[in-house]
Amino acid sequence: MSNNSNAIYGGQAVIEGVMFAGKHVHVTAVRRKNQEIAFLEVPKKPNSLLTSLKKIPFVRGIVGIIESSAKGTQHLTFSAEAYAEDESSPEDAAKPKKERWNLTMILGVALVGILSFVVGKIIFTLVPTLLEGLIFGHAFENKILHNLLEGVIKIIFLLSYLWFISQTPLIKRLFQYHGAEHKVISAFEAGSELTVDKVQKFTRLHYRCGSSFIIFTVIVGVVIYSFFQWDTMGERIVQRLILLPVVLGVSYEVLKWTNALRDIPVLKWLGLPGLWLQLLTTKEPNDDQVAVSIASFNRMRELDRQVSST
Repeated sequence: MSNNSNAIYGGQAVIEGVMFAGKHVHVTAVRRKNQEIAFLEVPKKPNSLLTSLKKIPFVRGIVGIIESSAKGTQHLTFSAEAYAEDESSPEDAAKPKKERWNLTMILGVALVGILSFVVGKIIFTLVPTLLEGLIFGHAFENKILHNLLEGVIKIIFLLSYLWFISQTPLIKRLFQYHGAEHKVISAFEAGSELTVDKVQKFTRLHYRCGSSFIIFTVIVGVVIYSFFQWDTMGERIVQRLILLPVVLGVSYEVLKWTNALRDIPVLKWLGLPGLWLQLLTTKEPNDDQVAVSIASFNRMRELDRQVSST
C-alpha cells in the first residue's frame, strides 16, 4: 500500500543516531550507552524570507544548503556531547590517554567534514583544478578535455576520501545510521508499517540524498565550466569560485529532477551515479540502529501532528 501523504521528509545521520526534519520540528534520537534513546526536539521558526527564497528555482538549493548546515550543527553537537559524555564514564576513564586522544581526533574530523560543507566544497573545487593544471596544463589546448580531467580527479579524490574515512569504526557506524535513515524514509514512502523487521527489508540507498547531490556537483560542474573560457590558472580559479553557487543551484535542481523520474524505467538511470556513491556513504544498519531511526521519525511525525492540530 502506498503512502497517501504528500509530505517529503529528509534527515541526516548523527553520532549514534538520526535526525529527521518535519514540517514544524526537527527531531534527533541518539542511542546512549545504557541503551536508552535520548531526544532533541527543535521547533522550526517561520521565516518569510527563507520561505520565499525556497520557492525560486536554482536559488532554493543554495538556501537549503545554508539552512541545513545551520540547523544540522545543533543536532550534531547534541549527539557529539552525548557520545563524549558516555565515553567519559568511569570505565572509559581508565583507557590510555593516547587512545582517548585518537577517538577525539576521529570525532573532530567527522564533525568538521560534515559541518564545513561550504569550505570543503571550495577546497574540493580548487585543489583538483590546480592539480589538473599542474599535470596536464601544457599537454593540450582543449578546454573541454581539461574540464573532463578535472572532473575525473575530483571523483578520484572523493571516492578515496570516503573510502579512507569509512575504515574508522566511528565513521562506519555513522554511515550505518545514514543507511537506517534511508530505510525508514523508503519504508514510509512505500506505505509500510514502521517496524524494525519491515524497515530492514528496504534498501539503504535513496535518490533524494546529499551524497547524490555531491556527485551531481561534479558532473554538473564539468558541463557548466565548458561554456566558459580561461587563459591562465588564475582566471580558471576565479571562474570556479564565481560559478560555484551556480553549480550548487543547478545540481540541486538535477537532484530533484532525478528523484521525480526515479519511477520511470527508461529515465531512472539518471540518478544512478548518486546511488553508486551511496554504496560508500551508507552501510547496512543493525536492528538497534534502525530502531533509533524509527523512534526519531515517529517522534517527529507525532510533534508535527500536534502542532498542525493546534
